[in-house]
Amino acid sequence: MSGYLFSPQAAGDVFEIWSYIARESVDAANRVEAAIFDACDLLAKFPGSGHFRQDLTERPLRFWTLSRYSKYMVVYRPETVPLQIVAVLHGRRNLPRILKSRP
Repeated sequence: MSGYLFSPQAAGDVFEIWSYIARESVDAANRVEAAIFDACDLLAKFPGSGHFRQDLTERPLRFWTLSRYSKYMVVYRPETVPLQIVAVLHGRRNLPRILKSRP
């Protein structure tokens, strides 16, 4: 069993990212998806990683930018066990609006 859990919305985020990239290249979409899962594994082991972004939300969520695909970030609740992934988003989206609508 993994040390993290995607919220339904975060699972939808991953699917949307994969689908968007797969229009051009399924291989590239698979690589980005694998990088997302690898990042979530790392965060589950080290939940203090990443940083808070009070400019985006007042909630105690942490943000982790994917190293190979720096346009994407994982947003998670560091205090939960298993670690709850709240969102996986492209950095150019309206993050405050999206995060306000997430539980």
